Amino acid sequence: MQTDKKKFQCNICEVKFMHSGHLKSHMRIHTGEKPYQCDICLSEFARNDTLKKHMRIHTKEKPYKCDICGSEFAIYDTLKKHMRIHTGEKPYQCDICGSEFALKDTLRKHMKIHTREKSFKCDICGSEFAKRDTVQKHMRIHTGEKPFKCDICGSEFAINDTLKKHMRIHTGEKPYKCDICGSEFAINDTLKKHMRIHTGEKPFKCDICVHEFARIDTLRKHMRIHTGEKPYKCDVCGSEFLHSDTLKKHMRIHTGEKPYQCDICGSEFALKDTLRKHMRIHTGEKPYKCDICLSVFAFNRTLKQHMKIHTGEKLFKCDFCLSEFSQKGTLKQHMRIHTREKSFKCDICGSEFARNDTLKKHMRIHTGEKPYKCDFDRSKFA
Repeated sequence: MQTDKKKFQCNICEVKFMHSGHLKSHMRIHTGEKPYQCDICLSEFARNDTLKKHMRIHTKEKPYKCDICGSEFAIYDTLKKHMRIHTGEKPYQCDICGSEFALKDTLRKHMKIHTREKSFKCDICGSEFAKRDTVQKHMRIHTGEKPFKCDICGSEFAINDTLKKHMRIHTGEKPYKCDICGSEFAINDTLKKHMRIHTGEKPFKCDICVHEFARIDTLRKHMRIHTGEKPYKCDVCGSEFLHSDTLKKHMRIHTGEKPYQCDICGSEFALKDTLRKHMRIHTGEKPYKCDICLSVFAFNRTLKQHMKIHTGEKLFKCDFCLSEFSQKGTLKQHMRIHTREKSFKCDICGSEFARNDTLKKHMRIHTGEKPYKCDFDRSKFA
């Protein structure tokens, strides 16, 4: 008959030990006694072997070495945990989602995702976090600390991960690829946003007009329509704009920059859209059609002017004789009757005219051109 070799029992928790010394050490858990003190930092410990391990912090002694990668450790238990990197062993599993982890502490942190426990709080703004290191990173928002610096351009970052992403600007690395169109991206988040082009997903909705957007920054820009906010101001004339891109285009009025050139006639334009419209002169494209008489036009504004023929709308009125006109240009021509302005001059005889078409007709006297022919006797007229 085999007898129990563990004859020394704790009278508090009833755990049994083979030796009285082990029981004595164990009792310090209950009494809180810590008789072993570090001579350097004065930390106290319940066990002598724990003090010995602690001393390696000061002596930098690392007696335990990994046979695979050569990493050295002060404590044997840390080496055992490290070996799981090489073996792939993950002995700790989440009972809820089945995720596996190499370290018990990582599992404990992971569990806060399910429990929504946020044990760490920011003393400044009150934000709560599940992990201590997350709150430490968050604090840099308040302190302005940016300990991670780019060796190439000198940019500084609060988080190391942000620096890693930034480095891809210099290296050109684009590890994230779209499975549909093959586009490559430096950041995974940019790929996720890109995917909405293919899926049509628009998760960001305007609470005022119910427009939906694929990106939150596009929603923010859209909101300025409702708030009237115009954060971008021209330093030259003081004009204000909703978007930075609109300000950039506006600045070309002051700089005279015209970066868009027509390949056919060489005309230059400040806006790409203006060049696109100009190209219709060369291509003959007329995408705007009148629903009433089926006339076609190259520009939407020309169609709008034309529609006034059908509607009879005459918005432009002469201040002298109260005549009304459907187009502003026609009113300008009419005003020359009252002002007696004659802007169009014949280069041959010096005669002056109020209208360009009248000058053209006059020129036939000098050229002898007779474009109009009688169908009966074939007489020609200017």
